Amino acid sequence: MLQFELLTTDPASHARRGQLTLNHGVVQTPIFMPVGTYGTVKGVMPRSLHDMGAQIILGNTFHLWMRPGLDIMKTFGGLHAFEKWDKPILTDSGGFQVWSLGAMRKITEEGVTFASPVNGDKLFMSPEVSMQIQTVLNSDIVMQLDECTPYETKGHLTTEREARTSMEMSLRWAVRSKNEMERLQNPNALFGIVQGGMYLNLREESLQQLVEMDFPGYAVGGVSVGEPKEEMLGIMAHTPHRLPAHKPRYLMGVGTPEDLVEGVACGVDMFDCVMPTRNARNGTLFTRYGDLKIRNARHKTDHQPLDTSCTCYACAGSSGVAWEQGGREGFSRAYLHHLDRCGEMLGPMLTTVHNLHYYLNLMREVREALDVGQFAAFRARFKAERARGV
Repeated sequence: MLQFELLTTDPASHARRGQLTLNHGVVQTPIFMPVGTYGTVKGVMPRSLHDMGAQIILGNTFHLWMRPGLDIMKTFGGLHAFEKWDKPILTDSGGFQVWSLGAMRKITEEGVTFASPVNGDKLFMSPEVSMQIQTVLNSDIVMQLDECTPYETKGHLTTEREARTSMEMSLRWAVRSKNEMERLQNPNALFGIVQGGMYLNLREESLQQLVEMDFPGYAVGGVSVGEPKEEMLGIMAHTPHRLPAHKPRYLMGVGTPEDLVEGVACGVDMFDCVMPTRNARNGTLFTRYGDLKIRNARHKTDHQPLDTSCTCYACAGSSGVAWEQGGREGFSRAYLHHLDRCGEMLGPMLTTVHNLHYYLNLMREVREALDVGQFAAFRARFKAERARGV
């Protein structure tokens, strides 16, 4: 089940405010979706995800197929009960993970043959197999199996001919994914994925043919695969707003806070990216006033929180009162620097909470700005504050 209601639009851009109703709950858009590859968002308790306002999270079809496997997942009736998450879940198709295996996989029209990265077993994934796995996972949003068109192929930039071949196979796989979902009588929502590399004419062809297939929702894939930022922004500016206005639009694997705000301006409703969690584990934190590297020596004696305006547990403690409003219960930069230097696991747990809270709060502020017709002013203020620096 999927229902999408368009609540308001921004007259100066393609930004829009919506509400997405799925089998396991309602999602307010635009939204950022934390990535939970193995059935967990790394280092974060499910309760913390609820507390910070996560409305929908991701699961990874490929990795959950490898471990714990479908036999175990069936005994729980799907991923929700297995990981104790009662809100919506989106699962990717496994296509990106198979693509990233490189020489370990062979792609044909039928599907992908590859060696398991877990035990070396020979495995096969097709559009049908991907739909069967995602049906067992019982995710609210299912992604079609596609081939992720690389930016470079065998040492050279992917040509238009190579990108076309890949895009056209993804379209055929979209048909097979849709047919298999119908055969399985899976009631969850299947999204088609626009491909075409960096070629706008191919993106347009892919988009038009997917729209004719009438999917419940659409995604833009094949970005953040090594291309220069300008080219990614070009696809983002071209494609999302051309998708049907009455259906949700998802930009896959993107990105920085700046990418999210610009993506909203381009008509995107849904985002996911490992950046907030991965960067947190590597000591890079996102704040209202720019990025902060907690490993820098200048933080060794700093009593301030990561972000004086932030109300996450790391910055404000259980009081939820920001430093700027007189709150003093959060953890200092000096303490987080110390935890990182000592390799204590509490360090990345706290920084992950902070980064995810920042992303989710950013999307909440975007929604609030759209609600009152102030998105343009918010966008300008956001850019100015981020450029100011920590």
